[in-house]
Amino acid sequence: MQEVDDWELVARAQGGDMNAFAEIVRRYQTPVIHFCQRMLGSAQDAEDMAQDCFMRLHRYLDRLQPQAKFSTVLFGMARQLTLNHLRDTKRRGRGQHESVDVRPVPASINAHPDRQARLREIEGALEEGLARLSAEHREVLVLREIQGMDYDAIAAVVHCRKGTVKSRLARAREQLRQQLVALGGEAL
Repeated sequence: MQEVDDWELVARAQGGDMNAFAEIVRRYQTPVIHFCQRMLGSAQDAEDMAQDCFMRLHRYLDRLQPQAKFSTVLFGMARQLTLNHLRDTKRRGRGQHESVDVRPVPASINAHPDRQARLREIEGALEEGLARLSAEHREVLVLREIQGMDYDAIAAVVHCRKGTVKSRLARAREQLRQQLVALGGEAL
């Protein structure tokens, strides 16, 4: 059986099929949570933000048009919500929460406690390095390296040119490399 296209699911949901909307949420819930978590640095805030994103998607369902990839539209919503949250949090003077990685450790690594500890150390350094990047650099890095989006899709999500995405990505990679070195990355 062939998997139904995202925009076909949107069309069905626009027609009142709540199972179609539930399938959209099932497909994108984990990637949206991961994106929000890396932008916000908090698993709890990320889950709340993802829920807000899907509520907003449902609220504006009737306005959606297939002018771009659906994932581009959805991550654009998630991006805007996270940037608003970061701005509002900064205004209120609250800092970021500790990042908690929600990805499971592969079973092959579980067999070696020293490897598992080393992996956690590396992941912790990466998460801390990501958290220290500016929002505009962190978002392009997360969208490219973690979500696997191409340059054109990232440009559509962040509302800039493809060349700007490439330069932000290069700067983000270099800043992350510098952060990792500062965090003892040479030893990593």
